[in-house]
Amino acid sequence: MQACRLAALDLACRRGDRVLFRGLGFTLGPGEALHLAGPNGIGKSSLIRILAGLLRPYAGSVTREGALALADERPALDGHLTLGRALEFWCRFDRADAATLDAAIISLGLGDLLDVPVRFLSTGQRKRAALARTLLAGAPLWLLDEPLNGLDTASAATVEQLVAGHIRQGGIAVIASHQPFALAGMARLELAAFEPTDA
Repeated sequence: MQACRLAALDLACRRGDRVLFRGLGFTLGPGEALHLAGPNGIGKSSLIRILAGLLRPYAGSVTREGALALADERPALDGHLTLGRALEFWCRFDRADAATLDAAIISLGLGDLLDVPVRFLSTGQRKRAALARTLLAGAPLWLLDEPLNGLDTASAATVEQLVAGHIRQGGIAVIASHQPFALAGMARLELAAFEPTDA
């Protein structure tokens, strides 16, 4: 596993005139995971996008070491392609081998969906496809935004097992989820609404 580190220092996020959170910080090294918890709309997805470098923080900074893979509500799979062709594209792009692709398809139960256009996949199927894309990337840093949405109990357990395996191999995972996520030893960061104080 490639060397990896992820650190946030005194982060703040603003949406319009509203500050979602401020003063947020953490440091993660190899084999560590963090659960970002809190109600919908509290800023979990915004924080994931800040960590990925897709959204500029209102204040603070993020430092990363190691390649990054993001799985969110946009699975980065061409909706006009079949799932099989879409995954093959990323397999070539990420220079992954066929064995890695086959293993991702099998572990996530996608074998019966390879001929289905991505645009026709259900929410849960898209989530599993997005995680397959994450596996193909071979990145040590995983940012997973609501990875259990739309999944049945068996599929959710599979995702939890894959993340646990990634951590055991020395990777890092940040999981934003309002649902419980079973992962031994995972730290938890509860996001709460920022309440400004009177000057």
